Amino acid sequence: MGRSLLFDRNRWHHHSEIATKLKKLEEWLRNRLRYCIWHHWKKPERKRKNLIRLGIDQDQAYAWSRTRMGGWAVAQSPILRTTITVKRLKRKGYVSLLEYYKR
Repeated sequence: MGRSLLFDRNRWHHHSEIATKLKKLEEWLRNRLRYCIWHHWKKPERKRKNLIRLGIDQDQAYAWSRTRMGGWAVAQSPILRTTITVKRLKRKGYVSLLEYYKR
């Protein structure tokens, strides 16, 4: 009985480690997707128009589209975190690694 309890505890610990690592990987993956989307827009005018389509007001979209931050910094900033949300990504077919693992 004691051995089985220890085995269950180790399995639970292993499961929680995997979940933690998947959560970090998923965060990085979402940032990478945001980076790729930002990079795909290429020109400031296209970035501005797409930000407006995503609900940002025109003045803010103009300022954000002409930022001098690099693409990776933009992906992790409020510029894309508030516009390209997890909810929007899921609507486009993104499947959470953690949800997939828990199935």
